[in-house]
Amino acid sequence: MQHEPVLIIGAGPIGLACAISARRRGVDPLVIDAGAIAQSIVRYPVGMTFFTTPERLEIGGHPLVSSGAKPTREEALKYYRGVARAEGIRIRPYTRLDEAARTGDGLRCSLSTARGVQPLTCDRMVLATGYFEHPNLLGVPGENLPHVTHYGEEAHLVSGLDVVIVGGKNSAAETALNCYRAGARVALVYRGASLKSSVKYWLRPDLENRIKAGEIQSYWSSEITDITRRDVALRGGDGTEIRLPADRVYLLTGYHPDFELFVRIGIEFEPGSARPVHDPATLETNVPGVFLAGSVTAGRKISEIFIENGRYDGERIFGDPESRAQAVRLAHETPRPEGE
Repeated sequence: MQHEPVLIIGAGPIGLACAISARRRGVDPLVIDAGAIAQSIVRYPVGMTFFTTPERLEIGGHPLVSSGAKPTREEALKYYRGVARAEGIRIRPYTRLDEAARTGDGLRCSLSTARGVQPLTCDRMVLATGYFEHPNLLGVPGENLPHVTHYGEEAHLVSGLDVVIVGGKNSAAETALNCYRAGARVALVYRGASLKSSVKYWLRPDLENRIKAGEIQSYWSSEITDITRRDVALRGGDGTEIRLPADRVYLLTGYHPDFELFVRIGIEFEPGSARPVHDPATLETNVPGVFLAGSVTAGRKISEIFIENGRYDGERIFGDPESRAQAVRLAHETPRPEGE
């Protein structure tokens, strides 16, 4: 049976940063991901511009060069796969962790791959799984229909179609504008009375002007109640119900970590919250040898952790006390990205 000294679950920026911290201390980890490298960024809208500046997305001391003041989705993807190549990180994309259990001095794992199930053992495991693979469901009829998705996609695909977008944050705003400019007829539905205040400053006036001009329809204080193959039903704050034609439906309602996986591994949660129990200094959970990194440390408060401060977590896991203290200080000194 294959054995690894360290198994890192998640090949996003923080998982890669953890791998770099391990390798620079003489440990060669195996990194797996249920999707591609930096799968969470793959999910971002095509052409998206980050709110933050390049140096705050860098890992391992590798410079991120962007054509503008802030990097795009495509520049970030090129950067992170380039860092993985330069650092010689072993990555297995499209490989999912199904189970893991403590046995004696190590951990026994079950991985799902395109070739079937593979058993594997490891000494230590780092869960840097993020949250993008688990959308917050509305729980309405029709949510699982094939024309409904919880992720953005290339706007060209909906040219000439009726599109309904649910959400009031950056992803919904960006998707609405992209679909409109690709030639779709767009309706934006949000349970709040207006867009979230965190919407990027260059998106907000653009979207508000498109709504004011009647080019994008908006339905505030409204909730979707039913989805069919032809339309969606929504209820307004005053109880009024209407139906909107919908060839494509984007439910951009947020995401959460894979809590079910954590439970199967045996990780406990703090009473009254969804925060996994872990040592704040080392990020080790109540399961010996199992560590957390990135947004999963915050439970449902995923907005507390982002690339800019989560990129230091590898030093907390693999570093000495001095490195850990510095990582904690840097993370605490990192301001929250504006608009996140």
